[in-house]
Amino acid sequence: MHGEKLPLFILLPPVLLAFIIVLLWDRSFLLRREMIKGFRLYDLFSIIVLFVIAGGLVAAFVQQEMPRLFLNFPLQRPQTYQRVMILYPLASVIVQELVYRTFYFHRYGPLFNGMPWLMIVANGLLFGFAHVLFNNWVAVAGTALIGMLLAYRYASTRSLWAVFIEHTLWGWLVFTAGLGGFFFTGHSNMAAWRYFQQFLDTLQHYLPL
Repeated sequence: MHGEKLPLFILLPPVLLAFIIVLLWDRSFLLRREMIKGFRLYDLFSIIVLFVIAGGLVAAFVQQEMPRLFLNFPLQRPQTYQRVMILYPLASVIVQELVYRTFYFHRYGPLFNGMPWLMIVANGLLFGFAHVLFNNWVAVAGTALIGMLLAYRYASTRSLWAVFIEHTLWGWLVFTAGLGGFFFTGHSNMAAWRYFQQFLDTLQHYLPL
């Protein structure tokens, strides 16, 4: 896996689909119920406010500490950037949330009976551990924290679409602010960014305007 020069959001969905198949075979799980469960307007307000504040701090940090990467993607490759913004939620976020939140809470929730915060922390740590393939601490620590946030959101709303929106916003921030290079398998920092640029060239070749 470390020899591949592809982003995990392209490599991972086929693997995660196996978990979804297992989930669908569970007679106590109803996909339709999961797909139609909504959330309150207050939850959407909470998602947006938290993202604006915390996401703004992340963007400011990247601008200050990694100015060469900040906004590099949308400014240098606007057309490909638009494609990634569309593909990422559809090809990656929905599958990840079905596995890491829906599958996890449905299958292992009873093990944490009476200990919701332990379940949330464990979920975040597992989500972060899944990103060790990127071989850098930014991806692992960042996704562990976001994983805990998404687990909390799902625990409080039981809504796939609430965590889908929140996950999508943070993913968009990663690609927009200039952190996309940290989310490639087996490479880190500027080397990862170069492979990210190569991937964008490939994407633009296969997805022309």
